[in-house]
Amino acid sequence: MKQNITLSLDRELIKKARILAAQRQVSISRLLSQKLKEMVEDAERYDWNRRKALAKLKSGFHLGGKIMATREELHDRESIR
Repeated sequence: MKQNITLSLDRELIKKARILAAQRQVSISRLLSQKLKEMVEDAERYDWNRRKALAKLKSGFHLGGKIMATREELHDRESIR
């Protein structure tokens, strides 16, 4: 469902937008609609990827390897001397 909105824009910006729209053979309305849609999709994609990355960080990474010593053994200063 489409709905019309009213925008207040600088005259010089409107003039440049008309030229750009004409070069692309679309209306100013279509030009703005496409750009706004692109911006919303980018924001949604960013949010989705951010949530996915944070979920990976919470679950941690398995890097292979085995724990060969306990924390206490690693930090035992008496055995170093």
